[in-house]
Amino acid sequence: MKHMNLFVAATVTAAAWLATPAWADPFFFSTGTPDGKLGALSQPADSEKLETETADDYILTETTTIAQATITGLIVPSGRSSANIGNVEIEVYHVFPTDSDVRRTSGPPLFATAQVPARANSPSDVEIDEATRDGASGTLKFSESPLNPNFEVANTVVTGINKKPDQTTHGDGSATGEEVEIAITFTPPILLPEGHYFFRPEVQVAGGDFLYLSAPRPIVAPGTPFIGDLQAWIRNSDLNPDWLRIGTDIIAGTPPTFSMTFSLNGETVPEAGTPGQANCHGTSVSALAHQFGGLKAAASALGFSSVKALQDVFRAFCEQ
Repeated sequence: MKHMNLFVAATVTAAAWLATPAWADPFFFSTGTPDGKLGALSQPADSEKLETETADDYILTETTTIAQATITGLIVPSGRSSANIGNVEIEVYHVFPTDSDVRRTSGPPLFATAQVPARANSPSDVEIDEATRDGASGTLKFSESPLNPNFEVANTVVTGINKKPDQTTHGDGSATGEEVEIAITFTPPILLPEGHYFFRPEVQVAGGDFLYLSAPRPIVAPGTPFIGDLQAWIRNSDLNPDWLRIGTDIIAGTPPTFSMTFSLNGETVPEAGTPGQANCHGTSVSALAHQFGGLKAAASALGFSSVKALQDVFRAFCEQ
């Protein structure tokens, strides 16, 4: 009887462990606050300007769902404001050479192309399709908060984005406009495995421009520094698929490099499966059920609208 009681107790203990949620660690990343040194165009094409993309990097140390983000920028010219923001789109890129045609380049160490001096440590040629979120398609929601009606930046990069050997323009000069923070909720959240990525926002402003504001580099408090931090890059549709380093290639002055002002917020899923492996989806579902005490609880905790939405994103994640 004593041995039977011990067996029953062990069984109950094991069952209780399996039923107890193993909550994820919250994920938060920030480059800090604007330093007033640079505003770089990042917006879709309009009647006067080419589509222009500005991107900065971050690292994930384990599989992570990203539910929210913030970006801070400058609305110009005078008379335009956050009220003129029409849409926001977010793309995520791997670090070159992933998702890139290395055959176009000179090879290591710089991986120069006919258009730019270097591609080493740049965003990849193309975005990660599964991570794109767009207000116009209903995959993100955004709200804007004016911060300062007369914020000045010492320099800008707007139209001076040129192929080599004319890439060094030293910038397009200072600008003053309304500083605005845009809070973004991803619907559904973005799911990415451990890795190094670039975050690229575009903001559409009716009758104006969105200049993505720089933050200190190296990252300082209240930002979250990390080893391997890369500088910000930019391109327009004439330069695509290549990118230029804003500091090293275009400004070529002091400071030599820039970060951009953004933050990311979400949850880690440490026991998720590995993309591309046959058991990825089953492993991920089991991990979510254990971590959160069930798929319905997981969907709610991670910011998904339903269990189906959660399953759909993890299925796409596993097929990468």
